Amino acid sequence: MAILTESSFAKYYSAIKKSPNAIFNRHLFLAACTFALAGCPKGWDEGSAASITQLKSFQQEYGLNSKTNAETISNVVSFVNLGAGIGAFLSFFLNDRLGRLWTLRIYQATYAVGSLISCLSYGNLSVLYLGRIIAGLGIGACTVVGPMFIAEIAPKTIRGLMTLWFNIAMLSGQMIGVFVVYGCNVNISASKVLQYQVPWFVQTFVPAISIGLSFFVVESPRWLAIRNRPQDALLALQRLRNLPEDHPYLQKEYQDIVAQIHDETMQFGDSGFLAVAKETFGVRSNLRRVQLTIIAYILAQFSGANSITNYLPTIFGLIGVQGANAKIYSTGLYSMAKVICCVAASLVFVDVLGRRKSLLSGITIQMTCHAYLAGYLKVYLSRKGKISKGASDAATAMIFVHALGWAIGLYTLPYLFGAELWPNRIRSFGGALSQGFHWLFYFAITKATPSILQSMNQWGAFLFFVAWCIVALLYTFFFVPETSGMSLEQMDLIFDQPFYKMRHAIPRSQRDPEDLGDDKENFPSR
Repeated sequence: MAILTESSFAKYYSAIKKSPNAIFNRHLFLAACTFALAGCPKGWDEGSAASITQLKSFQQEYGLNSKTNAETISNVVSFVNLGAGIGAFLSFFLNDRLGRLWTLRIYQATYAVGSLISCLSYGNLSVLYLGRIIAGLGIGACTVVGPMFIAEIAPKTIRGLMTLWFNIAMLSGQMIGVFVVYGCNVNISASKVLQYQVPWFVQTFVPAISIGLSFFVVESPRWLAIRNRPQDALLALQRLRNLPEDHPYLQKEYQDIVAQIHDETMQFGDSGFLAVAKETFGVRSNLRRVQLTIIAYILAQFSGANSITNYLPTIFGLIGVQGANAKIYSTGLYSMAKVICCVAASLVFVDVLGRRKSLLSGITIQMTCHAYLAGYLKVYLSRKGKISKGASDAATAMIFVHALGWAIGLYTLPYLFGAELWPNRIRSFGGALSQGFHWLFYFAITKATPSILQSMNQWGAFLFFVAWCIVALLYTFFFVPETSGMSLEQMDLIFDQPFYKMRHAIPRSQRDPEDLGDDKENFPSR
């Protein structure tokens, strides 16, 4: 019985139960859903771009062939990531000036405009490239403001769960994008340009929905406090928590927010670019945050999952799936599997088991799948036609099992870290910095994947990914801290420690004695 009461789930359930019921309300959920939709652009593009290039109508309109024009097709797929890197970096200059609501509207509109340019490029590759880069600007900026806003408004007990709504929306968009292309391939003649235009055009629907919903959502209380609007911040927090102004829970959260921002302002002065950059790179605890978030994104890219996602039709072809329809359909099923796995990650892993255990579990699953695929391809490519059906089916299954490892580990956790680890004043800059590096590495790995597959005889590429998964495992074990159950303002307790000690539990003497719930519930054991 003691084992059950001390389990991660029991601690998590107890922490939620001790929180005021009113904090789980429609205002909070609407706000989180509105900004979670900022994940759809990235996912939809991932799911549709590579598949669109496989449509006969697209190849006929642009005079391309998937075999002889591989470099051009790679540009079409990957240029959006270059734009996303630039968009993520530049988002800092708007996020703290205009606020989270207006920047969301601008970024979603930018993505929609880029999609429309791609839709109406009519065989002009230069115009198509322009549309891809503009769409990328919006996508990259959305990946900064979406998880950042959710982390800023979510109660600490469910911050991981709610921030992962962004990832769920991203994967849902990816799944829908794949099936839209599949539907167009099946139901629209290849002789009509509509076959490839419809998948571009429908990408504008979600931005329109997100922009519309944003007018019913309150601004981030933490941003209002940063802009020296304390009364507006209190009113926004009151609406999000659905609690009276004098409620102890509300007052404590509000005072923590204001106190941290006041302390940072007194120490570093104004919130201009130079002051924020100095605070980010000149304070050792913040530099540790920079190292952690950037390394997490690097490891995520080199673990190979995005290489699989962006070139999944090619990967399925390598393991024996034949036919364009079958490849696209299988890609859609893979995206669906990732959605289901990401829902599981949000409900069961990141807040219940904690960040560290989720990462370690996910990386291990991912590494195992890569190892099997490497061995299978080594044998399959050398003895084609002599592989048992069981081994072939297992290879296909490993692609889907890989989705679980990716969803609970290196896919979701870097986004969560990039949103929750930063102090309030530099959260926008830190998020822009980490996402900018993420997108540049994403662009690099997307461009390099075809060459990696070819130069390493296909199977060697998966061994390459296994090696990086091992590096990720070691890094997670020795350096990644546990942040579940902690408020955003308490993160300094972790990063004030030396880098090699961050993974250890926070000493009881340093924990906030006024935290609701006991220590064990708010600070899960490692």
